[in-house]
Amino acid sequence: MLIQVKCFHEIITIGYRVYRSYDLPWFRTLSWYFLLCVNYFFYGETVADYFATFVQREEQLQFLIRYHRFISFALYLAGFCMFVLSLVKKHYRLQFYMFAWTHVTLLITVTQSHLVIQNLFEGMIWFLVPISSVICNDITAYLFGFFFGRTPLIKLSPKKTWEGFIGGFFSTVVFGFTAAYVLSKYQYFVCPVEYRSDVNSFVTECEPSELFRLQSYSLPPFLKAVLRWETVSLYPFQIHSIALSTFASLIGPFGGFFASGFKRAFKIKDFANTIPGHGGIMDRFDCQYLMATFVHVYITSFIRGPNPSKVLQQLLVLQPEQQLNIYKTLKTHLIEKGILQPTLKV
Repeated sequence: MLIQVKCFHEIITIGYRVYRSYDLPWFRTLSWYFLLCVNYFFYGETVADYFATFVQREEQLQFLIRYHRFISFALYLAGFCMFVLSLVKKHYRLQFYMFAWTHVTLLITVTQSHLVIQNLFEGMIWFLVPISSVICNDITAYLFGFFFGRTPLIKLSPKKTWEGFIGGFFSTVVFGFTAAYVLSKYQYFVCPVEYRSDVNSFVTECEPSELFRLQSYSLPPFLKAVLRWETVSLYPFQIHSIALSTFASLIGPFGGFFASGFKRAFKIKDFANTIPGHGGIMDRFDCQYLMATFVHVYITSFIRGPNPSKVLQQLLVLQPEQQLNIYKTLKTHLIEKGILQPTLKV
C-alpha cells in the first residue's frame, strides 16, 4: 500500500511539474480522492473474497459488502461531478490532460498493486519467485553488460547491451529454477493464504498440491546420453518457474524501457529522488508491476482451479432454504455418478 501510494505520488507530481498545473482548482484534492476511491473498491473486493465468514458476524460490514460496488461507483461519480464543476474556461484542455493523467496513473499503480495482493493469497511462492527473478535479472544483466557488453540493445537505454540481455536471461532462468526447488519444500511458501475465523488470523497450512510434490520425469534421449540419468525428480512448479523467469528476463525489461521512454519524453532523469543514487520508488518498481500482471494472468489461465474454501464461504452466507436446495442437488448428482449409494425408503 505504501509503495503504491508513493509511486502514484511520483507520477502525479511529474504531471504537475510538466503542465505547470499548481494553480488548477481542486486538482490535487481530486487526484488523491480518486486514489482513495479506487483503493476502496479493490480492497473491498479482497475483503469480500477472503473474509466472508468474518464479515457475516458484523452487521455494519454486511451492509458495506452487500452494496460495495454501488458505494464505490457513487464515490467515483462524486469525484467525477466535482471535476466537471471545477472546469475553468482558460484551463479546459490542461484540466482534461491531467484528468487522463490521473486515471492512467491509477491503472498503472493501483490496479497492478491489487494483482500483487491476489498473487500473495495464492501462496507466498507466487510472489517471491517472480519478484526475486526480476531483481536477479537486473543484477546479472548489469554484470554481464559491464564485463562483456559491446553491442547496444535499444536506443531508449544506451547502456543496455545484447550481451547483458542474453546473460541476464540464462542467469535468471537458473536462479528461478533453483529458488523454486528450495521454496517448494516449505508449506509456508506454497500453501494459499486463508483466513480462519476460528482463530481470527491468516493461516498457511495445507496439504501441498501436485505442483509442490516431487515427480519423476523421463529425460530426452540426448540428455540421457550426456547425463547418464534415466529420470530426474522435480517439483512441477520448477517447470512453471522457467516460464516466470523467461518473462522476467525477456519481457520484464520492457517495463524499464517503457519507463525510460516516459522519462525521456518529459526530459527528467528519475521519477523522484526518494532513494539517493537510485531515483524514486517507481524507478525500482517499473518492471515489478508488469511482472505482477503476468503472474496473475498465468495463475488464472494455467494454474488456478475451483477453490473449495471460497465455495464453502459462499454457501455459508446463503439462506437455509437455499443451502438445503444445493444439498439436495449435490446429493442427487453424487448418487447419479455412483459416489453415494441411494437411500432405501422404508
